[in-house]
Amino acid sequence: MQSADIRPAKRLERTPRVFVTRHLMPSVEDRMRELFDVRLNQSDTPLTRAQLIAAMQDCDVLVPTVTDRIDAEMIAQAGENLGLIANFGAGTEHLHLDAAAARHILVTNTPGVFTDDTADLAMAGIIGVPRRIREGVELIRSRQWTGWTPTALLGTKLAGKVLGIVGMGRIGQAVAHRARAFGLEIAYHNRKRLPEAVERMFQARWVETLDDLMGEADILSLHCPAGPGTHHMIDARRIGLMKDGASLINTARGDLVEQEALVAALESGKLAGAGLDVYPDEPNVDPRLIRHPNVMTLPHIGSATREGREESGLKVIANIRMWVDGHRPPDQVLTGL
Repeated sequence: MQSADIRPAKRLERTPRVFVTRHLMPSVEDRMRELFDVRLNQSDTPLTRAQLIAAMQDCDVLVPTVTDRIDAEMIAQAGENLGLIANFGAGTEHLHLDAAAARHILVTNTPGVFTDDTADLAMAGIIGVPRRIREGVELIRSRQWTGWTPTALLGTKLAGKVLGIVGMGRIGQAVAHRARAFGLEIAYHNRKRLPEAVERMFQARWVETLDDLMGEADILSLHCPAGPGTHHMIDARRIGLMKDGASLINTARGDLVEQEALVAALESGKLAGAGLDVYPDEPNVDPRLIRHPNVMTLPHIGSATREGREESGLKVIANIRMWVDGHRPPDQVLTGL
């Protein structure tokens, strides 16, 4: 396991060779050119496994993103100079942290940068699915709208409904803060209960088991990391516990939800709709989700703001510079703590 003692042995006395796997914000890439011997992916084409291995054999620092799956076998083939994997983004489930630690390769990420951006997008689903926004847009675009009627496209009022938040970390708390303004009651499930003062701040109520939260929520919003403990945590059994006509919002990771169970619940009417920004096999999206009239399907844009992407890039640069100077980077990822 990676420990807090893994750090650069000494200052790097030359310009570091940095390989960036995807096209970043122009201002970030310009700054990287000034500071590093950098190789950029201007075409923004996802790299193959072989290309990633080749890059890892010829750089001091690798800057991957969530689309780059770097497993233990790949890390074992890395060159002896690779000392830092400076991930662009907060999630690290695509990186084999233990294998990196075994090779004394530091891993950093960019936490906290996309909290507000992702929470904003989650709110789009929390509002848009119960109010059937996608259906309304399609009605206009198809030129089938015949005018206002008292019973057309009736949705569900938000005020007074229960928003169940699964994972009450930075993003979950940001969603709770926003949702209170719409009159939603906040219930949450987390591995550990939040301090009472934090619960009061968000007027949030802790639900001890996920099963119980599933049964209480009118809208369920997922904000958990991916991993063995959360894979398919929302499965057919748990979806069956939900209220008839409830909604599911997922801006976290596609693997959290058993997709076949989700599709079945949507097609049967058990769930009224879903707001999805992530999928288990990106960029492939199940056609049944695309066809469903009340499923908002978005292309993983939770963090897609100019401000957030630039700040994340600057965090990557800061982590690299600290490592080059022989110091522990501010956003070093530690496991086993």
